[in-house]
Amino acid sequence: MKFLLLFITLLTALMALEVDVLNWKIPNGQTTLLEFKEIKGFEYKSVEVGKKSFSIFTKPNDSTKKYVLIPFSYYEKAENKTLKIHYKQDDKELVENLLLKVITGKYAKEEIHVSSTKVNPRSKELKKRISKEYNEAMRIYSTVTPRSYISKPFIQPLNSKITSSFGKARVYNGSHKGYHSGTDYRAAMGTPIIAANDARVALVKKRFYSGGTVLLDHGEGIYTCYFHMSTFEVKEGQMVRQGDVLGLSGKSGRVTGPHLHFSARINAVQVDPLQLISLLNKNLLTGN
Repeated sequence: MKFLLLFITLLTALMALEVDVLNWKIPNGQTTLLEFKEIKGFEYKSVEVGKKSFSIFTKPNDSTKKYVLIPFSYYEKAENKTLKIHYKQDDKELVENLLLKVITGKYAKEEIHVSSTKVNPRSKELKKRISKEYNEAMRIYSTVTPRSYISKPFIQPLNSKITSSFGKARVYNGSHKGYHSGTDYRAAMGTPIIAANDARVALVKKRFYSGGTVLLDHGEGIYTCYFHMSTFEVKEGQMVRQGDVLGLSGKSGRVTGPHLHFSARINAVQVDPLQLISLLNKNLLTGN
């Protein structure tokens, strides 16, 4: 999709702040992209949406432009969103507002049957464990590494059939409701799972819900996640290259059978991983 060009005219200057917007209407659970052209005397700082702030980085392969990824949660309401662009012009701190519209994504529904112990755990110890694992992961996702480890377009973590897409409304055992936070790939036990791109390994752990888990930090707030693995081939803090084996697929955690659950986060916000990869590959990692 081609960018639409927005010119925000500044009252205090004879020039304009140029912002390329990937799309003005974005479904909940997806990510959009803003691109800024370097202008002499301008210093781009961040984009604020509600209570969240997103850093602006230099575009890969084009140092004359800056970019910022703006993710919208699956639970984001369909409404207009004000994006506050913070920047400096000739040492003056300035803010310009931009409106985007979040629309309701077209997501399907499915019913899942799993062990009742994985739906609503009652044990205090289990609840404590789940809370601890959640908080640990959110601290990782909220950490924005100021550099990018990515040097090439993303690949998929497994060359296999997709069995469940992102965003499906889920009903567990006829009652507990949620949504599918990633993309599931068919994977027999012991299938090698590979890194979708260069990264630093942020977490390697067996967790209650996601089972054998590897989290990759690609830098600049971008994370990919690999769940339900049976064994690991990497360690925390290790640098991996695209295509390196992270471990083997399994059926650990809350599952109905062996598979890979692949997901993504931008600044801690969970988004459709395949839409994000497509966006990055087409608009940031093409070398254009």
